[in-house]
Amino acid sequence: MDTRRPLEVLLVEDNPGDARLTAEILKDGSSGSTLRVVADGVEALDYLQRRGRYRDVRRPDIILLDLNLPRKSGRELLAEIKADPALKTIPVVVLTTSQAESDIAQSYTLHANAYLVKPIELDGFARVMHAFRLFWLETAVLPRLPGDGSV
Repeated sequence: MDTRRPLEVLLVEDNPGDARLTAEILKDGSSGSTLRVVADGVEALDYLQRRGRYRDVRRPDIILLDLNLPRKSGRELLAEIKADPALKTIPVVVLTTSQAESDIAQSYTLHANAYLVKPIELDGFARVMHAFRLFWLETAVLPRLPGDGSV
């Protein structure tokens, strides 16, 4: 018997088209996950630290993070997440168009849990997101904190 609750996914993405497409692909799955979207690194940090309008949000179970964001880059945000004892156990999956070896190496150095290249063509993007959903939302067991609403 599966007693896992639906997962809370935080997507940090400044491209509304990519955010909309990600939401469409993830809602087609059987995981029942909830996708929350923020558009930049500053807003993501407010969400994660439950500041301002995000005071009552649930802690995300996983973060999908674009690297190239306004105000605070994905690299900066990743470093802050993994340096914060209250946030560092949240898996962070980088989802970006960059295939640069330096971006890949830096992301893993900053303790990203995975690095996915976002294909430009629709079929490729759908394939990557389906693989993300199958592994991270339907197969992997993610950490829970006491009092986070887990079963």
